[in-house]
Amino acid sequence: MSSWLFYALLAAVSASFVTIFTKIGINNLPPSMATSVRAVIMAIFLICVSFIRGDFSNISQLMEHKKDLFFLIFAGVSGALSWLFLNIALKTGKTWQVAPIDKLSVVITVIASILIFKETISIKGIIGVIFIGIGTIFVALG
Repeated sequence: MSSWLFYALLAAVSASFVTIFTKIGINNLPPSMATSVRAVIMAIFLICVSFIRGDFSNISQLMEHKKDLFFLIFAGVSGALSWLFLNIALKTGKTWQVAPIDKLSVVITVIASILIFKETISIKGIIGVIFIGIGTIFVALG
């Protein structure tokens, strides 16, 4: 198994538990507070991982590559908005309906990667993305 596939599968499993644990954890909290607590825990965890890996010894690279930093800031804001909106949806919606709609990000990402990065996709890939979109709608509205 390719390493990218292994880590992508781990990401999918981890993401599914994020949704489940969030649904359980927001019962008595406002969604924005739940999002903030989750973000702080993630930041502490990832800072520890980076220290263990020795990543902070290269902190000067971050300042040398301002464009990268700029887009990482946008990614951070986008991620925070995604979590906040997900938590708001989970607060009142059914997890089995909210999660598939959240995963429409797959379809949006594929379209954006084709438009922005000029990536190519096979006919099988296009059909798969269409099925993901249609399946998402069927599950969420079912």
